[in-house]
Formats: sequence, structure tokens, C-alpha cells
Amino acid sequence: MTNMDGVDFVKDIYPNLSETERVRVDLAAAYHLIEYFQMSDSIYTHISARLPGDKEYFIINPYGTRFSEVKASELVTIDLNGTIIDDPCGMGANPAGFTIHSAIHGARPDVKCALHTHTIAGVALSSTQSGILPINQWSLQFYHGVSRHKYEGIALNLEERERLVCDLGEQNKVLILDNHGLMTMGENVGEAFTLMYNLERVCKVQMSVLASGQPVNTIDSDVCDLTYNQYKHFSEISQRGGFHAEWLAYLRLLEKVSPSYKE
Repeated sequence: MTNMDGVDFVKDIYPNLSETERVRVDLAAAYHLIEYFQMSDSIYTHISARLPGDKEYFIINPYGTRFSEVKASELVTIDLNGTIIDDPCGMGANPAGFTIHSAIHGARPDVKCALHTHTIAGVALSSTQSGILPINQWSLQFYHGVSRHKYEGIALNLEERERLVCDLGEQNKVLILDNHGLMTMGENVGEAFTLMYNLERVCKVQMSVLASGQPVNTIDSDVCDLTYNQYKHFSEISQRGGFHAEWLAYLRLLEKVSPSYKE
């Protein structure tokens, strides 16, 4: 491993890459990490990233690939109208994925990456009325800033996009898709992935606690607010060479277990 600030490691991961190429590498990495941490759903669900530049293009996985098969060079480029700009594998994009991701990228220019999962814990929580309960430290990262969107069937109706972005709001980065699954968003791929990794653990813990049938310890609301703001502060001080320290740690993991994402 290189120095602790991660700068040398960044150079190793992104050798002479343009900003666009770096986004492609990061997005492919997120797919591999979702697979590695067992948050994928066969060939379904999707992660997208907005491409830099003045054109409203985003990239997404070729429809039909397992997440561990995704490569940076094979991502599909698509515009907000559904026009395929580049499709190296000739596999197209998941239609439901286009509906969801075009809605978010069209309405939220601050969102550079949107990540959607169907996990057992995430779908279970999305099927409850309570949402995320503030019952442990992990959950308090999501004490504020979480939206919900009512289930309307498989997301093939483009008219749903307006309702989805209305429910998401202008600032929130976490969306519970009722009876369906989870979404996280970020100013970069690393933020969206890290939010999802943490959110998945919260769902697992909450469903386990509820299944136990034991009385739940409550946390005072002022402590909930305090801890939520502490999470925000830790995120701000965890930058290393322009990248979040946790994201760099995940990339180091991929170098050992699934380095093909960079191809």
C-alpha cells in the first residue's frame, strides 16, 4: 500500500485518465462492489453516472450482464430521451433502469451517480410503513434526508418519472422505493456506493431487531440530531487527495478480488 493520504494510490488507479474515463472506472467499480458485498439481483437493478460535459449523457451497465462482468470500456452511454449514444456490447440498457435514472439525472444536476438495489433487507424495509427507525448509531446517518416513493409497478411508465422526482425532492440523497427497494445518490460514485453500503446494514439490523420481538431502546431526538450532524462532519474530514478515504479503501479491495473492472 502507498502513503496514508491515498495520493499515490489514486495515481495507480487513475493513471493519466481523463475525468470522463475516471467516472467510467468508478462506475464499473461500484458494480463489482455491489456484487462482492452480495447486494446484486442477478442481472437486474442498476447504477448510473452522469458523464462530464455539456451534454446530458449518463452511463449504465449493458442489460444482461452480471455486475461482476461489468467493465469500464463496455458501459452504455444514453441520453435523457433514451437515445443510445454508445453501446459497445450491443446489449442496450434495462428499460426500467432508464426510467428511474433518466428521471433523477434530468431533475437533479447535483447528482452525479444514482444507485438502485433489490436486497432482501432493503425490500423488507421498503415494505414496512415505519421506514428507517432511529434505533442505533448506524441508522442515525439517515435520521434526515430520506424520501419515499409509492410503488406503481415495474418502472416502465415514463410518466412515473415526474412523481418520482417530486417525491425525492431537491436535496435528499436517499430514496426508499416502497415495496420495491432502495436508492442512493451522490456527488460522485463513491458517495452513492458508501451510502448504499451503510443503508443496507441499517436495513439488516432493523429487520433483525424487529424480528427478535424484544423491546427496543429509544434514542432521544436531540442525540439523533447530534449524531446525524457528526456523520456529516466525519464525511467532510475524510477526504484524501480529493477522494473519500472509504472509497479508496474499497478500490484497494477490488485490486485484490476483482481488478477486471478497470478494463
